[in-house]
Amino acid sequence: MRRSPVWGSLRWRLLAGTALALALALLLAGLALTALFRAEIERQFDDGLQQQLDQLTARVEFDAQGQIGLDDSALSDPRWRRPYSGLYWQVDGAQARGVLRSRSLWDATLDNAGDVLTDGRVHRHDVTGPQGAAVRVLERAVYPAGQPQLVWRLLVAADRSASAQAVTRFGQVLSLSLGVLWCLLAAAAWAQVSVGLAPLRALQGAVLALREGRAARITADAPTELLPLVLGFNDVLARNDEMVERARQQAGNLAHAVKTPLAVMAQAASGDGSPLGQVVREQTEAARRQVDWHLARARATAHKAFGAEQAAVAPVLSGLLRVMERVFAERGLRLHMRDIDPEARCACAVQDLQDMLGNLLDNACKWARREVVVGLEAHAGVWCVVVDDDGPGVDATRRDAVLARGVRLDETVPGSGLGLHIVQELAQVYGGALALDDSPLGGLRVRLTLPVAAVT
Repeated sequence: MRRSPVWGSLRWRLLAGTALALALALLLAGLALTALFRAEIERQFDDGLQQQLDQLTARVEFDAQGQIGLDDSALSDPRWRRPYSGLYWQVDGAQARGVLRSRSLWDATLDNAGDVLTDGRVHRHDVTGPQGAAVRVLERAVYPAGQPQLVWRLLVAADRSASAQAVTRFGQVLSLSLGVLWCLLAAAAWAQVSVGLAPLRALQGAVLALREGRAARITADAPTELLPLVLGFNDVLARNDEMVERARQQAGNLAHAVKTPLAVMAQAASGDGSPLGQVVREQTEAARRQVDWHLARARATAHKAFGAEQAAVAPVLSGLLRVMERVFAERGLRLHMRDIDPEARCACAVQDLQDMLGNLLDNACKWARREVVVGLEAHAGVWCVVVDDDGPGVDATRRDAVLARGVRLDETVPGSGLGLHIVQELAQVYGGALALDDSPLGGLRVRLTLPVAAVT
């Protein structure tokens, strides 16, 4: 199952969850604050209208016939006298609307709800006022003393556009403020997650060092919550090391137990020139090489699984060339190195590197006429050991067969056909490769590629 690289990250999951929770919380808070502000603006708006209605009511006078009169010069707000100022008053009779009205209404009138007004109660409703503006109307009923049948309606209205604009401006400022707050909280969450996950990055580096062979255990400081996991993992590593060491010892004991009888059989058959003696010598040699091959592969697999060692290439090559010079001294071969970086290190065990290079040099010396040259090339993330000889070489169509297990191109040359196959198997265990090509010396070029050792 493939997982998105973003949602597969614990960091992004935490940040996304925090960001969404913050956005939802701030959105709800913004809606709640806007609603509270709108309610407060409307309350203050209604209180102001209520005061205007009370002032208008205090200025009402009745004559002997119960007719209403009102001295608007006593009203304090100058908006009553400015046309379409946004503040209006009106008096409605039982049969007529707009019997008296403020100068601010000019030639317009206010619509009343037409409902029955109870004594002392103030009714509120919203209507369309002069010039199509939305206005809030407050009205109450008044009547002359002793004449409750003569009911007059007092109406006070004000334009609501100013309060609506105030609510809009408040919402805009609040949205901007909450947006900035969300950014600050998201940045704080990022910092918190980064600090909280820092121990995991340290553990990641420790595991990488363990995998690359730069450490045998996880040594990074772990928080209290992860400490049992680290201790448990180190305990598993220790048990695995013990199991591998026991397995290697048992394999070595088994190899020794097998090699000793094989050596005795080979020694016994060494002086026997009969066909049976020849068969015994060949089969004991083949069995010995088989044991060596399986031991080398098991050792390499163990090193790769539980932390690869680091092997310096130059010292191994120097030692092997000195050995080959003595072994093939009678043939007078010229063995030398070129372009060898003294600091080159491969991610493999020293013994395995000796086995691989030893097989390659032994094979090259067996087939070379006069010269064997060993070089080292650096590529992206790998070292490539190049072994050239001036022997007969191998035809391109038969090179795959040369790398096959047990295949020998010339039965007259001593060997079991396992040398190059062992090298190929070991190289693949470590993530490397073995390739054959034409040598500029006229013979065979063998290229052994191995990963570069991690810098400690």
